[in-house]
Amino acid sequence: MVEDAQGSEAPIQRLADSIAGPFVYSVMTISAATFAFWYYIGSHVFPDVLLNDIAGPDGDPLLLSLKLSVDVLVVSCPCALGLATPTAILVGTSLGAKQGLLIRGGDVLERLASISYVALDKTGTLTEGKPAVSAVASISYEESEILQMAFAVERTALHPIAKAIVNKAESLKLTIPVTRGQLTEPGFGTLAEVDGRLVAVGSLDWVNERFQRRTKLSDLKDLETNVIYQSSDGMPSSNYSKTVVYVGREGEGIIGAIAISDCLRHDAESTISRLQQKGINTVLLSGDREEAVATIANRVGIESEFINASLTPQKKSEVISSLQAAGHRVAMVGDGINDAPSLALADVGIAIQNEAQENAASDVASIILLGNRLAQVVDALDLSRATMAKVYQNLSWAIAYNVVAIPIAAGVLLPQYDFAMTPSLSGGLMALSSIFVVSNSLLLQLHRSETGRNRERST
Repeated sequence: MVEDAQGSEAPIQRLADSIAGPFVYSVMTISAATFAFWYYIGSHVFPDVLLNDIAGPDGDPLLLSLKLSVDVLVVSCPCALGLATPTAILVGTSLGAKQGLLIRGGDVLERLASISYVALDKTGTLTEGKPAVSAVASISYEESEILQMAFAVERTALHPIAKAIVNKAESLKLTIPVTRGQLTEPGFGTLAEVDGRLVAVGSLDWVNERFQRRTKLSDLKDLETNVIYQSSDGMPSSNYSKTVVYVGREGEGIIGAIAISDCLRHDAESTISRLQQKGINTVLLSGDREEAVATIANRVGIESEFINASLTPQKKSEVISSLQAAGHRVAMVGDGINDAPSLALADVGIAIQNEAQENAASDVASIILLGNRLAQVVDALDLSRATMAKVYQNLSWAIAYNVVAIPIAAGVLLPQYDFAMTPSLSGGLMALSSIFVVSNSLLLQLHRSETGRNRERST
């Protein structure tokens, strides 16, 4: 992946390449014009130039014109233009790999350097991604029966919440009822036939709509209050995300609720703060209920106007699209299959790879964070900006060098200052120009991520 990234072209590289082609023809034209000027006009208008060593001992205007013409060809350096971007991209992507950032291409670095919004998922992104069942409540069943039915439905699902239910059931050594079929709707829930009756596990609205018989609203409110109260026992609410999934059964409607708690990442608040200090707007996108999302958003410092709750994967994509339609560059940070559409749609998709992650997020992401640290989002942003700064420095040098060197090689200083380049000097300057670009790109290796600096200070 790193090699593919190093071989891909950033848009600014294509611009440099488009300039390099006409540049070569322009240099050839300037070289021919230099010869014609000094042979037919310059040597007559400025006869003293023939006394310069470049004209030879006999003051030959033909030799003077040829040498100056060759100087123009030799001193010009399309190589510096061609090397300006790929050398910086090569160093940037290699450095990113060392920092645990797998970057899919130079175009990714260029887009990331210009983003104005970072959208983040909640579960597994702002939280640790290690959810666990913290409470089970039911209207008419034993808690173990609710968990057993949910276990049967979710036992082959890949979502972290499903795995939390499975882990809890297995820890209690619950048996699996007779189960047939399984239908998963990403962002909503899972449906299966358990003991001959359909059972659904998922969001409130989705589960309620699966069955003709609906649970009373008052019972649902009591159920939710009960399970959240149980899950809050002994847990500081500000440091935990609490998600409630509902269990429904054919012929009965919603019969129970399961609270899933996930600890907030230790670097979530500092990461959001660092992004905002850099002028980046942070947006929270989540399929969870509004109260749970607002609690986490307030804890990490995301403003209420940027909180989006109860979103399906499609709705998340619509939020991304609306920001892009307003002219913003958007990066999306997620970790699971529910985030895949948004990661693919965003200008830059950033996937946090953790132990429980499905491949879908990584498959569509532009950047994969191997360290499973949210702070790496800021590291990636800093690296992209440092890399693009080197690209612009290299291009500025390449253009400035040619603007200055070509007229001097053409003999513009010869009449007044009696100075002219020799072909050997022109060749040396051309080589030095390319060496400068490569060396400046290599200086990017001195870039240290803030995460790395903090780690060095702690040791």
